Amino acid sequence: MAGWFDGTVVDAGRLPLFTFFVAFVAGFLLIRASVRMIRAGVRWWPGNVRAGGVHVHHVVFGVGLMLLGGLGLLVVQERAGAPVVAAAACFGLGAALVLDEFALILHLRDVYWTERGRASVDAVFVAVGLTGLLLTGLRPFGWSGAGVAGDALPALAAVNLAGSVVSLLKGKIWTGLTGVFVPGLSVVAAVRLAVPGSPWARRRYPEGSAKLAAALARDRRLRRPVIRAKIRVQEFIAGRHDLPEAPAVPEPRGPRRPAPARRPT
Repeated sequence: MAGWFDGTVVDAGRLPLFTFFVAFVAGFLLIRASVRMIRAGVRWWPGNVRAGGVHVHHVVFGVGLMLLGGLGLLVVQERAGAPVVAAAACFGLGAALVLDEFALILHLRDVYWTERGRASVDAVFVAVGLTGLLLTGLRPFGWSGAGVAGDALPALAAVNLAGSVVSLLKGKIWTGLTGVFVPGLSVVAAVRLAVPGSPWARRRYPEGSAKLAAALARDRRLRRPVIRAKIRVQEFIAGRHDLPEAPAVPEPRGPRRPAPARRPT
């Protein structure tokens, strides 16, 4: 095991990335365990952090840890010692705290346990998946391991990038992002039907069209069961997002300024 770790992680220069990955996953699991105990009202758990009556969200601590870890990674020159491990762990823990409240940042509202709060868990899952792909040695738009001649690499990378962009516009988040690392996957996803409600479908699939009907049928038959299974896995790990969303509070308006008096003509 030690030999595999040295050869695959340390000697390959992936120790900071590996440390980030472990700290990120551990930080997400720990913060989710914490907030679930707070939600359950466990008496012996410390509970939320408050300062002067203000609830300090853990995204605040995450930003501080990311800043500290990021500065450490910039300063430390050695890539395989204790200082870089500490900096990468700090950055990974901070990133977990920030992405766990991604929905709060996106909506600028506390939607943590509502349906919109699932966006935070989705963001964490995407980060874990992409970091895991990087740890395997895959690189974005990399065709070098596919037996492709060097002169053709730029053109194929451009095709792969275009496929990823089209896939994302078609609402295929996972295949669009994974296709950045896996050659050809994004191109296959790009030529298939778009997800109903995606930007591509809204602009190119008019109401009553055969493409919209086919996309809706495919969504019910294939995509919806996968989404339900994904939600069950997410709820097992992160808890249920089932609270009703509070209505938006309108921004306070200042007093209206009186209209300037008109000069007599």
